[in-house]
Amino acid sequence: MATDRQFHCSVITPEREVLSAEATSVVFPAQDGEVGVLVDRAPLLFALGIGVLRIDGEKGSQRFFIDGGFAQMLDNNLTILTSQALAPSEIKADKVRQLLSEAEAMSITDDASWIARDKAIRRAKEQLKLAEQVG
Repeated sequence: MATDRQFHCSVITPEREVLSAEATSVVFPAQDGEVGVLVDRAPLLFALGIGVLRIDGEKGSQRFFIDGGFAQMLDNNLTILTSQALAPSEIKADKVRQLLSEAEAMSITDDASWIARDKAIRRAKEQLKLAEQVG
């Protein structure tokens, strides 16, 4: 149960519940910038972007790479639904560097291929940034 200064935060992917914990603050990447959440936040619904999810709370400070999805805050319960959530320990820097090289080499033939290339590069760069910050 959340205390007066905490709220519940759940991070869920199609494969598993990644986190279920009490938090004092959460910052997540939205489509158009970062959004911070504190206890008693008004209800919200956001489309998530690609980047680092930061959670401070009962388990200390935790970071995850997330890849799109949705965030909903309602009645001091924040739910993050994302296609991918990786802890820094799950990120293999050598493999991500290889993915970054492959993404940068992708050919651009139309708008869709440009968007795919841009997202692949952002995914790899955000994962590397998180791995380097922690490791």
